[in-house]
Amino acid sequence: MNRRHFMKAAGLGLAGASIACANQATGTTGQTGKRFKKAVKYGMIDEDLAMVDKLRLLKELGFDGVEFDSPNGFDLQEVLDAMGDSGLPIHGVVDSVHWRETLGDPDPAVRAAGVAGLETAIRDAKAYGATSALLVPAVVNEKISYADAYTRSQNEIRKVLPLAKELDIKIAFENVWNKFLLSPLEFARYIDEFESDMVGAYFDVGNVVTYGWPEHWIQTLGDRIIKLDIKEFSRSKQNEEGPSAGFRVKLGEGDCNWPVVVDALEAIGYSGWATAEVSGGDRVRLADIASRMDRILELA
Repeated sequence: MNRRHFMKAAGLGLAGASIACANQATGTTGQTGKRFKKAVKYGMIDEDLAMVDKLRLLKELGFDGVEFDSPNGFDLQEVLDAMGDSGLPIHGVVDSVHWRETLGDPDPAVRAAGVAGLETAIRDAKAYGATSALLVPAVVNEKISYADAYTRSQNEIRKVLPLAKELDIKIAFENVWNKFLLSPLEFARYIDEFESDMVGAYFDVGNVVTYGWPEHWIQTLGDRIIKLDIKEFSRSKQNEEGPSAGFRVKLGEGDCNWPVVVDALEAIGYSGWATAEVSGGDRVRLADIASRMDRILELA
């Protein structure tokens, strides 16, 4: 797979690239069908149940998998038994220290702790039979400049690539509200500069709605997208109640144009995991999330 198409593009002309061009760049032609596997984050299950029964509940509600945080305090054998007994796989893990021990921090000790956390996430992913470790690569704030966050995080991530390759676990960068990688062009460039198939994008559909359109990001990122986070966003709620209020809307009731998003994903040949990252709850709430995912992803 050749992901260097972004770097070969002339200037910033890729910004206006059509979906057909994305297909040519990714080697995808004529693939149709909506092949999404739906999942949730383990922390969204708000039921007083043992781990195995939580996974059984997700299976019963029609979810195809789940995503765990790591590092975590779980006993490995309990996790493996819960997966085996429930029949529900853990498809990925989320680095649980990436906001606190950021890889762009000016303190080398903080960055070292972040690297250690990412290594643990990768090892846990392998132990669980997962395929990816989600990472927020850096955070920009008044103490950490954009340029420093960019170079420091890349340097730290490169230290982990040999382990990722050895264990065959993809490091998937999520686009979040971290004041970093604020355009799909830059996101693609950041990924390509690693020159490694072990990194890619964990594209969060709802996170870009406040300053863009998800389908444009999908067209540009193309085959760099490893997995998807599914959430909704309302620009009107953001304008009326504040930025974070935009997320307080149910799937399918915000400003994500889901038919267009699904078409864009199909055009780049994406098939795979789509994980809800919304407020969780009990059985009723989780069943509603499953039903809404079926509708917006056209799985029903």
